Amino acid sequence: MLILSRRQDEAIYIGDDIRICVVEVNYRQIRLGFEARADIPIYREEVYRKIQREKALKQP
Repeated sequence: MLILSRRQDEAIYIGDDIRICVVEVNYRQIRLGFEARADIPIYREEVYRKIQREKALKQP
């Protein structure tokens, strides 16, 4: 796992297509902004895990 430190309004790029920006930093949370092509899905972890469980249940 790569761990990076960023401050508010600083960004991280993943390849040429994904930009993650620190929008706001509060005491207990941060807000991130994601910019990516429309065909790249972006999910919160809990939503991603639910999708994966549903896919597993549908497999024969």
